[in-house]
Amino acid sequence: MSKPNYRDIAKLAGVGTATVERVLNGRGGVRPDLVEKVVVAARTLNYPRTLPDTHRGLLRIDVLMVRPETTFYRRLSQAFQRIAETLDPLVVVQRSFAEEMKPEEIARRILSSEVPRAGLILAVPNSPLISAAVEAVVARGVPVVHVVTRASETFGEFVGIDNHAAGRTAALFIARMACRSGPVVALCHPIYQVHRDRISGFSAYFREYPGERRFEWLGFTRDEELYGAEALRSALEVYPDMAGLYNAGGANAALIDVLRRHPRGKEIFFVGHELTDYTRNALSDGIMDVVLDQAPEAQARRALDIVLRRIRLTEMEPDRAPIRFITVTAQSL
Repeated sequence: MSKPNYRDIAKLAGVGTATVERVLNGRGGVRPDLVEKVVVAARTLNYPRTLPDTHRGLLRIDVLMVRPETTFYRRLSQAFQRIAETLDPLVVVQRSFAEEMKPEEIARRILSSEVPRAGLILAVPNSPLISAAVEAVVARGVPVVHVVTRASETFGEFVGIDNHAAGRTAALFIARMACRSGPVVALCHPIYQVHRDRISGFSAYFREYPGERRFEWLGFTRDEELYGAEALRSALEVYPDMAGLYNAGGANAALIDVLRRHPRGKEIFFVGHELTDYTRNALSDGIMDVVLDQAPEAQARRALDIVLRRIRLTEMEPDRAPIRFITVTAQSL
C-alpha cells in the first residue's frame, strides 16, 4: 500500500489539505478541535512522521472519581496513572476527585468545558443532576465511560463486574459454608446502583434456595466507618444467633473491628468486597471468610481502551464482557 499523503489525511479528518499541512508542520493558526482531527486522522492512517512537540498531550482524557481516602479508589487512581505512563505522549490522562455527596459539584465538573476533552471516564454515584450532565456531555460528542458504577443508566458505556452475580456468589458462600444455622444480614450504601444490584442478587439467591440460613435484615452504612460499625452492632443485638454477614460496599475496617471485639465474631461467616490490607489481615485471622475483589486495575485498562478506540487511536474493539471479579480466601493469599 502507498504511504498516506496530505489529501488522505484531509479526507479522513474532514478538513482542507492546507490545514493538514499547517498542523503537521507546526505552523499554528489552526483551531484546537481541527488540530485534534488532523492528528487523530494522521495516527489512524499511520502517517510516517513524528508529531511536532507542540501537539504532544493534545488529547486529554479526564477521569473523575470520588472518595480518594478509600483503598479501592486509590487503587483505581493509581491504575489510571500507571497505564497513562505507557500511552502515546499525544494522550494525557487527567485524574481528579469530587465529593461523593455533592451531586451539584459532580455535575458541574462533568459539564466543565474549560479544557477540551477527548473523552471522560466517571467513577461517581448516580443522581438526576449527574445523569443530566452525562447526557449533555454525550450530546457534545465526547465519549463517556462509566467505571465501577453507572452515573447514567442510558448514556455512556459501562465497565465493571457483574454485580448481581457477585451478590449471588456471596449468598452461595454463606448458604453453603456458614458453620451454624440462623439469620443472615447484609449492609450496603444505596446511592450506588451497583450496591443495589449486589443486594438484589444476594436476596434472590436466598429466595430461590431457602434453608437453615435466612436473609433477614439490610442495613445502610453510607460506606462510612461510624455508620457501618453502628449498623453492625445493632444487627448483632437484634440477631444474636447471626450466621452470616455480607457487606456489599466499603467501610470493611470498621466491621472487622466490631467482629474482632465480639465474642462470636469468628463464628459469623463474613463476605465482603475489595482486597486491602485490612481485609487481607482479616482473612488471615479468620474474621473474614471470603473477599470478592473487582479488579480496579482491569477496569481502568478497559475504560481507557474504550476511549482510545472511540477517538480512533486504536483499531481493536475492546472486550464487552463484564470484568471478572476475583474470589480471595485465606488459602489463596
